[in-house]
Amino acid sequence: MEVKVRINGVDHKAQVQLLAGTLWVHANGRTFTMDAGTGRKSRKKAGTGGSSDTVMSPMPGKVTKILVQAGAEVKAGQAVLVMEAMKMEYTLKCDIAGTVENISCAVGEQVALGKALVKIKPSAE
Repeated sequence: MEVKVRINGVDHKAQVQLLAGTLWVHANGRTFTMDAGTGRKSRKKAGTGGSSDTVMSPMPGKVTKILVQAGAEVKAGQAVLVMEAMKMEYTLKCDIAGTVENISCAVGEQVALGKALVKIKPSAE
């Protein structure tokens, strides 16, 4: 289901799903989880790292679009691929600026939770 939240006068949208006692929240290309029973944040799941050089699958799903090519320069927060999971479409973004080093998936491929999809070589700054 889609939820809307207003924070400091700015509206934000997120997709939310409850699966096996875990609340999954997908917003701005990131996935967050929370134990629905305790209300505590779950241990970080794949694809939620702070400044990771690897874009990982936040859940099992199907890759529907790859938006970058190996060797391409990317900016932090740039969309790199789109996947479909739980009957919704998710745009995955990179955490850091750099060069796409490797793409380890293909359009149409079913990927598992935590699979490394795109590897970024950090910019030398």
